[in-house]
Amino acid sequence: MRGPLDFDIEDEGERWQEVGRRLGRLGGWTGWLVALVIVGLWLASGVYTVGPSEVGLVKRFGKFVRQTGPGLHYRLPSPIESVVIVNQYGKQEVEIGVTPPGRFGRAPAEESLMLTGDFNIVYVEATIAYNVTRDPQAYAFEIEDPQLIVRQAAQAVIREQVALQEVDRLFASEERQLMGERIKQELQELLDRYGTGIQVLNVFLQEVKPPTPEVAAAFDDVNSAVQDKERMILEAQRYANEQIPRAEGQAQKILNEAEAYRQSRILEAQGAAARFTKVLESYYLGETVTAARLYIETMEEILPGMRKVILSTEGSGLVSLLDLERLFQERPMREGGEGR
Repeated sequence: MRGPLDFDIEDEGERWQEVGRRLGRLGGWTGWLVALVIVGLWLASGVYTVGPSEVGLVKRFGKFVRQTGPGLHYRLPSPIESVVIVNQYGKQEVEIGVTPPGRFGRAPAEESLMLTGDFNIVYVEATIAYNVTRDPQAYAFEIEDPQLIVRQAAQAVIREQVALQEVDRLFASEERQLMGERIKQELQELLDRYGTGIQVLNVFLQEVKPPTPEVAAAFDDVNSAVQDKERMILEAQRYANEQIPRAEGQAQKILNEAEAYRQSRILEAQGAAARFTKVLESYYLGETVTAARLYIETMEEILPGMRKVILSTEGSGLVSLLDLERLFQERPMREGGEGR
């Protein structure tokens, strides 16, 4: 394949023969001076410059011999060597199904109409971005029309991916992003098999639309219902997120109150046990006195506000000698402070 700077060797030889015939008409030093100038210009024509994002591919008699990076370089003048400059890192784009600027209406149907997995027809608009960092030599010498190859390969891969999806999923932006990643991977594998030297940077599915306005309106209704469903799900989740922490807080509060009640009952029981232990120790020090005091306190507690006469169990015959009626009459006087 010939590059843009290749020359025909036979045409170039005829050109040099014509130059020699013209120089032969000149005589003496003038002819030699003109010849030196021409040779110098011919040698100087081998100087070339490669830009920062470019790479130079040098061919000798039509065969690739070396690659040069950015900067000022020299090659043997034509027709011995030639150079092809390739913009290696510059991003290039191919649009599929996108209406060009200045045109009205839809893109060509054969390019953008695709069939989904559930037998629906949709319009698909996509943009493929790429550069030539994978293999500049293959890009320059092995393919004739890179844009056409990328376009056809991308159409084949996109149609395959669309045919695997249901139409409802294609309308979801998240699914389009995932499908764009799958298309990028498969497209790169296909271009590598073709030996194009192209590196796919990104595949962006701009829009997926129904084929007619009537169908579009029906799909819009479906999308609105799906959005309402998602909105209600989000609202329910938000309500759950509000109520669950509140219920957890109330449960923790009840647990804390129960724990506090448990601790208070334990302390009360421990206090009662300590008091009983003290009483038991007093009882052991004086059993008779302690028993009498406990008996009197118990009687006061279970018979409040009543007149009581407590006698010892020993010497019960003394009861007949006591004038109980007189004792009960004298008790109010003692309580009022008039005497004993």
